[in-house]
Amino acid sequence: MDYKWNYKAPTQDEQTEAQNLAKLTNISPILAHMLISRGIKTPEDVHRFFRPQLHDLHDPFLMTDMDIAVERLNEAMGKKERILIYGDYDVDGCTAVALVYRFLQQYYSNIDYYIPDRNDEGYGVSKKGIDYAAESGVKLIIILDCGIKAIEEISYAKTLGIDFIICDHHVPDEQLPPAVAILNAKRHNATYPYKDLSGCGVGFKFMQAFALSNGIAFSKLIPLLDLVVVSIASDIVPVVGENRILAHHGMKQLNNSPSVGLKAIIDVCGLNGKEIFMSDIIFKIGPRINASGRIQNGKESVTLLIEHDYESAYKLAKQIDQYNEERKELDKKMTEEASRSVEKLSDLDAENAIVIYNESWHQGVIGIVASRLTELYFRPAVVLTKTSDGVIGSARSVNGFDVYKAIEHCRELLDNFGGHTYAAGLSMKEENVELFRKKFIEYVSANINTATTQPTIDIDAIINFKDITNKFHNDLKRMRPFGPENPKPVFCTHQVYDYGTSKVVGRDQKHIKLELVDSHSSNVMNGIAFGQSSQARYIKTKQSFNIVYTIEENTHKRGEIQLLIEDIKQSLDDKANKVNKPEATE
Repeated sequence: MDYKWNYKAPTQDEQTEAQNLAKLTNISPILAHMLISRGIKTPEDVHRFFRPQLHDLHDPFLMTDMDIAVERLNEAMGKKERILIYGDYDVDGCTAVALVYRFLQQYYSNIDYYIPDRNDEGYGVSKKGIDYAAESGVKLIIILDCGIKAIEEISYAKTLGIDFIICDHHVPDEQLPPAVAILNAKRHNATYPYKDLSGCGVGFKFMQAFALSNGIAFSKLIPLLDLVVVSIASDIVPVVGENRILAHHGMKQLNNSPSVGLKAIIDVCGLNGKEIFMSDIIFKIGPRINASGRIQNGKESVTLLIEHDYESAYKLAKQIDQYNEERKELDKKMTEEASRSVEKLSDLDAENAIVIYNESWHQGVIGIVASRLTELYFRPAVVLTKTSDGVIGSARSVNGFDVYKAIEHCRELLDNFGGHTYAAGLSMKEENVELFRKKFIEYVSANINTATTQPTIDIDAIINFKDITNKFHNDLKRMRPFGPENPKPVFCTHQVYDYGTSKVVGRDQKHIKLELVDSHSSNVMNGIAFGQSSQARYIKTKQSFNIVYTIEENTHKRGEIQLLIEDIKQSLDDKANKVNKPEATE
């Protein structure tokens, strides 16, 4: 793929600012500039960024309705009312339900949990779920990661004498459901200082407030942080501010003392004994939790996440691992079909969005397929399929474009919709599909920056191999955990050469294992370039080339640094051997 390399060189003033911060904090000016560009500008900011502290979490009672929510929960427990913990069937919803259920179960027994069936009930609060609650004698439902638009359903629940506490992070409409309390930092005029908690994160804040009101030590909440970080990574929320604190300590918990259910998943997906990173959650742990809701019912994932017996947990983890294998087969088949459909679009080049519909596609996988299309074609994508109630869809977006707003623009054609900037769900009548497609694409074309529809790599710094010292790498690791708004730093080095030992590797000979030197030092750097074997012939000619990469620790050789090379460009220099710098954009 022909990536465009984006790099904005620091100005003289920015270099001076970085050098001053570097001296005060004993880090490289290169890293200091990257921190400044991420809004971390003082030694105090750097200290807080490198050492996130749990005592810096916000007071949960700053969230609108938190006092009401805690009072209603305390009342329910005092009256021994039956409480139902209800959540969405994705990773965020399942971890949120597991977190609240596990914490409250320590202090209260008249409690149950519920995950709606994706095929039978659809997204969010369902009438079937409310009827189940009524038949079970439930008087209070705590709903997590959904519910913010369930006006009709929660009104129905009120007629049955059931109260709701909503814990959600999706964008609300102007009219809110008639719940007793609505915990959502995105509410209009909300006073909570941080807006981007995951659904599980909102549940954690609720339990933090409940603990405060009942004199329960904060230390009792710490074992639940492994669930919170799994939700943060899987739901692709920003990893800055309060989320960074939760994710940092969640990763510690996940690596050092994971809950029984998560330990079983870790063992099943081959991470036992290895350091776990955010990428492992995104590509290994999260998909397995998701697979249950996609193929069967998400309640199985919650059952696993609250399990106390390892043997039982491992058996459940093996089962959802099998669901994940089925999901991967469906994913592969549907992505191939979807790609063929996209290639047949006569006006693809002229359009800045993709909307495709196939009534036979499995609704549990359309979100994954939408993500694949976004990655393949670098434009927002909506994938639609048919259900017994009409047409449902999943939308995914490219960096810098708010797909939720695009869907909201088409709301008169929709029965329901919800989500956030980069991911959303929707439903409509079948006769509205073509009208929706036209209106959605028109909105995207009028509002998207077309630069975001080109394959690009954003470069944080141009460096030489001599800059990559052990201290540099150790300071780089202190920037973890990486994620949205705190991405893994990407570097560029010009005029590198094969040391003589680079070779094509892999079962299909698609990758290159590299040993490289640059023109500024004798340092030999090891690297791996996945899927770039087409560059091998040029590399072996001993001519120079430019690389873009991230810096990793070699998992096979502890302590050894290696470069994960994202792209290679040949240095087509003139006889003066000038550096062929990548294109720069503002």
